[in-house]
Amino acid sequence: MLKPRPTVDTAKIQEAISQELPISITTYTLPHEMELFMSEVLHAFLTQLHQDGITQYLTYCLNELVVNAKKANTKRVYFSEKNLDLFNKEQYELGMQTFKNDTLENINYYLKKQKDAGLFVKLILQAKNNTIKIEVRNNAKLTQFETERIQNKIEQAQKFNSIEDALSTVLDDTEGAGLGLVIIILMLEKIGMTVDSFQSVCENNETITRIILPINKDLQNNFEIISEEFSTVIEDLPQFPENITKLSRLLSDPEATMQDICNQIMSDVAISAELLKIVNSAAYGLKNTVKNIQDAVKFIGTRGIQNILYSIGSMRIFASMNKKNLSLWNHAYKAAFFSFNLAKNLCSQERNIIDDAFTCGLLHDMGKLIFETTHPDFLEKIKDICVQKNVPVEVFEKVLAGANHGEIGAKIAQKWNFPSTIVDVIHYHHSPELAPIETRKLCYLVYLSDAMIHYAEKSIQFDQIQQDALAEFNIQSEEIFQKLSEKLEHGFVEFSSGTR
Repeated sequence: MLKPRPTVDTAKIQEAISQELPISITTYTLPHEMELFMSEVLHAFLTQLHQDGITQYLTYCLNELVVNAKKANTKRVYFSEKNLDLFNKEQYELGMQTFKNDTLENINYYLKKQKDAGLFVKLILQAKNNTIKIEVRNNAKLTQFETERIQNKIEQAQKFNSIEDALSTVLDDTEGAGLGLVIIILMLEKIGMTVDSFQSVCENNETITRIILPINKDLQNNFEIISEEFSTVIEDLPQFPENITKLSRLLSDPEATMQDICNQIMSDVAISAELLKIVNSAAYGLKNTVKNIQDAVKFIGTRGIQNILYSIGSMRIFASMNKKNLSLWNHAYKAAFFSFNLAKNLCSQERNIIDDAFTCGLLHDMGKLIFETTHPDFLEKIKDICVQKNVPVEVFEKVLAGANHGEIGAKIAQKWNFPSTIVDVIHYHHSPELAPIETRKLCYLVYLSDAMIHYAEKSIQFDQIQQDALAEFNIQSEEIFQKLSEKLEHGFVEFSSGTR
């Protein structure tokens, strides 16, 4: 009996796009139902990105690539069965003479063998940094002969003027990377891409084929229009509290003494109370309660205190604009806790990162806060303006759901004259690899904290997390990541409940 085809979860696809996360599907035998499901997910993915016009072309490319990946896995178990060395040219050519007929006659047997061997085919879709990535992976390393063959077909494709020319030419189809690969290249050219949009590489004993395309310029322009309209909101935001700004200037003054700083903080009872509350909160997890400003400055440091003041000022402004979104603030506080404690554990010798981690974790989603706190009447006004400028309502709603929130949040932070460190983390917390080198590690840290929270909530899977972020902190497996996440989750629950 055939297994029912999985249902496409459009909400999860939309969430992955707004968070710039990869969408991953893995199969070991690639039954027809899974091929159809992958095509449906691709269609939903491209529809969310308003790329419907290229769906037909990319669906063909996807189908060709996943079938090629399955054939490559089948080839590995077939050669093993025949005691032939896949990496020996003579034996490779000998095996390929019978591969196609033998496997077609007994395909279920070989599919079971490749599943038993753990050979998978994985599809990854991602929209990030104004590009679309369609990636097909299989855990079988290419031979030199296969690599040469793929390169030959790519070069051959460039000699044709159209798909029709290629189809009318007799090509060797004994392997998957034959006519199909030529047509993929021609399909990409048909939608305005070049051969550079296609990549075939081997990494960590996996064969990876990628198609990388720019997101439609119209969509990028629409995002820019909406960002410009939201800049009006930013201009209308209240000024940052003067008393906090004054304290920040004092904290930055090299001639100010510790006593000057403490006296100035203590002169404002409300700020003193809020500062002590944060220092003693779950995020910092201090072993002993801090009872006065002098001890707070001693434990946290002037840079840490300055960052907390930015947090206090921001929270005051957003709270005054509209009702708080509790789920968003709960996530922010947890991100602050995770970021600070990860910094203490993973960056113990880097004081600046430790000092900045709490505030950057707390404020990383500032762009989302502006969407939540802006008055509904003003949002309707922006929507009407966007419609007048031919921006589809769906694109506007994507922004409200979180798309582009890093850029908009960074603009708010700049308006309030936040340090460039905080601005960078807000801007690049979904794309830490693009951050300036001096703040990149902190951006990776906040990205990882955010990912751990979503992982614990089961809204993302481990393989959706950027490998370079894991490598930055030498997290080499899901087991290590999960243990670290569980430890932080337990710590947050424990301290939030008031137990020590």
